[in-house]
Amino acid sequence: MIWVLLKGLAVGIAVAAPVGPIGLLCIKRTLDRGWATGVASGLGVAAADASYGLMVAAGLSATGLLLAYATPMQLAGGLLIALLGLRALWTGFTRPPDHAARGGAGGGLPGAFASAYLLTIANPMTILTFAGLVAGLGATAAEQPGAVYVLVAGVFAGSLLWWVFLTSATALARSRLTPGLIRALDLASGGALFLWGLWIAWSALGAA
Repeated sequence: MIWVLLKGLAVGIAVAAPVGPIGLLCIKRTLDRGWATGVASGLGVAAADASYGLMVAAGLSATGLLLAYATPMQLAGGLLIALLGLRALWTGFTRPPDHAARGGAGGGLPGAFASAYLLTIANPMTILTFAGLVAGLGATAAEQPGAVYVLVAGVFAGSLLWWVFLTSATALARSRLTPGLIRALDLASGGALFLWGLWIAWSALGAA
């Protein structure tokens, strides 16, 4: 089982590492509200990945149901990301520059977790990754049914490990940045989230 756990850890890191809209959101929240909020967001992403993994482990019926609603879920997720980006742009332009340096004390942690979880769940194509992983276990999964759950636990741990690393590095950089630069980065990330969300929504409409 050890190699299954290690495989899950490696896959969790590999899946989480590419910087997409969710990664950008975690970076922005860390810059804006501190390390705890960034980690709470990362925990939400890791929990969503684990949820998809458990659905695959439970059977293909759940997988087929999610994929049947892939387009509306992707559309909703894209619009929500765009709205978060628009909100970030609005607050970035309207608040005092020194507010970015103070940030927050990590408030709103449940909201940060829940929103990151829902945004990740809104990308049901992630479930195909876990379906491939489960199939790749081959004989090990057949002989030891619990192996698939060990794999999911490894993916969760690997994903969470990456988010803790990313938010810690961002928080360390944040402490060395000037308020003006933090505000500029905040605005840039908000604009990127807005455009990224629109692209995701447009792609969903094109696939409909």
